[in-house]
Amino acid sequence: MKVLVVGGGGREHALAWKISQSPRVATVYVAPGNAGTEREPGVRNVSIAADDFDALIGFAERAEIDLTIIGPEQPLVNGIVDRFHRAGLKCFGPSQKAAQLEGSKTFAKQFMSRHAIATADYKSFAELSPALEYLRAVKLPAVIKADGLAAGKGVIIADTLQQGDQAITDMLSKNRFGDAGKRVLIEEFVGGEEASFICMVDGEHILAMASSQDHKAAFNGDTGPNTGGMGAYSPAAIVDDKTHAAIMQQILRPTVAGLVAEDIPYTGFLYAGVMIGGDGIAKVLEYNCRLGDPETQPIMMRLKSDLVTLCLAALDGTLDQQTATWDARAALGVVIAADGYPNAYDQGQIVKGLDSAYDESVDHGLDHGLDHGIDAGVKIFHAGTKSEHGQVITAGGRVLCATALGNEIEDAQRRAYALAKSVHWEGCWYRDDIGHRAIKQAVK
Repeated sequence: MKVLVVGGGGREHALAWKISQSPRVATVYVAPGNAGTEREPGVRNVSIAADDFDALIGFAERAEIDLTIIGPEQPLVNGIVDRFHRAGLKCFGPSQKAAQLEGSKTFAKQFMSRHAIATADYKSFAELSPALEYLRAVKLPAVIKADGLAAGKGVIIADTLQQGDQAITDMLSKNRFGDAGKRVLIEEFVGGEEASFICMVDGEHILAMASSQDHKAAFNGDTGPNTGGMGAYSPAAIVDDKTHAAIMQQILRPTVAGLVAEDIPYTGFLYAGVMIGGDGIAKVLEYNCRLGDPETQPIMMRLKSDLVTLCLAALDGTLDQQTATWDARAALGVVIAADGYPNAYDQGQIVKGLDSAYDESVDHGLDHGLDHGIDAGVKIFHAGTKSEHGQVITAGGRVLCATALGNEIEDAQRRAYALAKSVHWEGCWYRDDIGHRAIKQAVK
């Protein structure tokens, strides 16, 4: 088989790496890919942008691609799967209509209301004055959200009226998030602990993936502005067996059944970002219509099943006949970011240490004598990188994700940070507390 992965971030590197391990797959193509996918055995980059649907379909036809998997949300919301299917090509991901669950938070909220799925109270606005007036009628803190896609940065927790006014004005009047901010939601703040609950759906059946927890805030202690994600680990300590069953019964099954009832059958990865309160009850913060980034990196490290087999079963409507098996160890990924991220950031810095990161002669606190990749249980996934004159240079805000397996979450954290320390460029930085909630729970 030949498989095409669309996208160029850390999620797509992790997908391509995992897919290349399938005995069913001869070659994995990634469009456009990055410097990391370029270096993977059995993986080839294709210089086509993720939003160039005509070129992607043309390549898939010429190269006789057997399966295409879409990574980022924007192509899904813009209807790439519909285009592939009309061309007679197998493509894993939700239709444009189904991807509205992520493309519009207002649509998602209205959908949850219709199907009695627990979520925070909210109101949606397209005009500035009514939004500012409503903010004065709600309890603070309040959550201000851009309605559309904002690369994970369109959520602001307003502790004061001044912060709320600024966030609303930035979105509705100052075009901070472009079209994504033409409508805003003012939402009830829900306390608790967040978890990423990702599953695969074939239109009717659901196969849960491993749970995970993202770290959205830029700085230690979950402080600072929201980012696309500064690290993640799996499994999420907060999601025990009872909570897992409740999320499936009260959120995922009603979601999939509701989509069927509204004639919006959903096939693809479906991600519910949930907040789990002190009472153990989960509420949906948002839906995503694809795998999370950086959650994908530790999840793919733990997945033992053949991902291609699972995707094909979903497309055939036979996901109920499949199971997913997982490495019992924990996995943790640390995002290494460019100077300035999540605001304006530097690019074009030479990344040093990549070749020595897995060198057993260098003591990085890793297990000696282990090979690069899955056998070692450590892996650097690329996100914002590209190759130039034989060197890897930075080309994005979130540049790398140093990911490791460990018998316990503390082991995974220690190994991931040892790996992160082995690579560097001018101004690189990362949080040094990824996994802190799970570790605190483990020592109780």
